[in-house]
Amino acid sequence: MFYNDAQNIYRARPLEVFDWLVHGFGTRWSETFGQCGNLATLHQIHSSAIVDAQGRTGCLGEGDALVTDTPGVLVAVKTADCIPILIIDSRTRVVAAVHAGWRGTTKNIAAQTIAAMERKFSTRMEDVHAAIGPGIGKCCYEVGPEVATQFRQYDPELRNFTHAAHLDLAGVNRRQIEDCGVAPDRIYVAGLCTMCNGEFHSYRRDKNHAGRMLSVAGIR
Repeated sequence: MFYNDAQNIYRARPLEVFDWLVHGFGTRWSETFGQCGNLATLHQIHSSAIVDAQGRTGCLGEGDALVTDTPGVLVAVKTADCIPILIIDSRTRVVAAVHAGWRGTTKNIAAQTIAAMERKFSTRMEDVHAAIGPGIGKCCYEVGPEVATQFRQYDPELRNFTHAAHLDLAGVNRRQIEDCGVAPDRIYVAGLCTMCNGEFHSYRRDKNHAGRMLSVAGIR
């Protein structure tokens, strides 16, 4: 469903039917990806704050999701284990880039972004596609009980935990997107663990030596 292209950028094949869409998930080998004058980013703070780019570029303040309906503008988030999510409205041609760490996920950042698109751009759930990119996998994401128990509604194994557990952060985000009405067959999950796979930056693996990867969506 996802493939790595000649520029070392991961693409979601189902999104390539939209010839107006620009999208991709960067790797450690795609350092020039997104280095252009029409890129909008945020100072990410692990929040549920959603910013409408409104045709602007550069760093647009604090938040963890960017949306745009302006052709020529690319919205992007930076990750190094957190989950990047690109959300596409195929009818109104609105796109969003979401940064979902565990804190943002507890605040339902992806579903809140879709709700914001619904309010501002009249997005309908039947027109939404979501691509969940590379992030730390359940295989490597060990968290303490204070974090694990915040996700017990999504995984019965996490109830009444008193010790460390492994968290499927991408899976929780998928559930949250499904719960807001997006069809399961329109949610595409890369299933690539950034900590396992050396082609990605990983803060948990590399600590302060870790770089950051861009995940980008835009309208031609």
